[in-house]
Amino acid sequence: MFPKTIQELNIGILGGGQLGRMLIQNAINYNLNISILDPDKNAPCKHLVKNFTNGSLTDYDTVYKFGKDKDLITIEIENVNIEALKKLEKEGKQVYPQPHIIEMIQDKGLQKMFYQRNNFPSPDFFLTENKEQINKYADYFPFFQKLRKGGYDGKGVVKLVSPHHLEKAFEQPSVLERLVDFEKELSVVVARNKNGEIKCFPVVECEFNPQANLVEFLFSPANIKKNIEKEAIAIATQLIEKLEMVGILAVELFLTREGKVLVNEIAPRVHNSGHHTIEANITSQFEQHWRAILNLPLGDTAIVKPGVMINLLGDFGYEGAAIYEGLEDILKFSGVYVHLYGKLQTKPFRKMGHITIIDDDITKAKQKAKMVKNLIKVVS
Repeated sequence: MFPKTIQELNIGILGGGQLGRMLIQNAINYNLNISILDPDKNAPCKHLVKNFTNGSLTDYDTVYKFGKDKDLITIEIENVNIEALKKLEKEGKQVYPQPHIIEMIQDKGLQKMFYQRNNFPSPDFFLTENKEQINKYADYFPFFQKLRKGGYDGKGVVKLVSPHHLEKAFEQPSVLERLVDFEKELSVVVARNKNGEIKCFPVVECEFNPQANLVEFLFSPANIKKNIEKEAIAIATQLIEKLEMVGILAVELFLTREGKVLVNEIAPRVHNSGHHTIEANITSQFEQHWRAILNLPLGDTAIVKPGVMINLLGDFGYEGAAIYEGLEDILKFSGVYVHLYGKLQTKPFRKMGHITIIDDDITKAKQKAKMVKNLIKVVS
């Protein structure tokens, strides 16, 4: 696939946050030559690479200039300049995931239409251009209104209960998604290399923080029936096949109370719902991403031990230099692994790190995770 050995390749990552940080940690095992572009001059990846460029991910000239001396370009965030990546791809650069796929996933409206067109089960929706158009769908409330572009980590999403209470509604182009009476939120991380080899990680279950709308706990494996597991894996496999995508795809799913599996959203990159794989699975999602985009054989995704992942969020009411209270206390437990993201400043609900807890038994892992959650805080 490449005229050089993988160690000779000049590889660029767009984004230098915690996902880039964990990708680099795994790239070191393969002696990969990584460069980073990030708008934050103090990005978590800054001191982990020889070549760090401080610049905009959405500016055409900045992204093009960064990519033109690279052999392979990948992302850790979707909000990047697509036209620059398309130009680089035309000039023979390997860009994974492919720019047209990132472009589709950047727009939640295009994403929903893709599911509809290809018969992937997903919640019913309407597309609106502005707040006024929401009134047209008065008979179908309640909705989640999701900005078509720019939303992430719970931002750009608002619950609309009635057409008479639209003061919180967004003015910009949006997806109105019918509320789903779901029993669980699930996720499948799936990988595909250029040869077309596909492997899924086992299905995980996500528990959200209602205030921040962020994953607070993740359980692996998910507590679901075998037929649901098979269906979730089949949907993830079919999605990455249909896209012909190279790389890692995270597929977020709803399990309804009637036992239906619906696609919520997809992300074309390593994902929060796969962090536990570093300790809990034979191959981590970060290694799998490299294997996929370098067209290497994909790794074994089997579970080594059941695991719980906790997102370490900045505590409410604290903003400033980060202090990790209780760190020594949690490290006294067996099977507890701490990952801090190198962010110097904390603020409420900012992702500052994650903790993985593994055990021979998922029930024991959950009990330990609750103790860990109560002991550690990110304050300032």
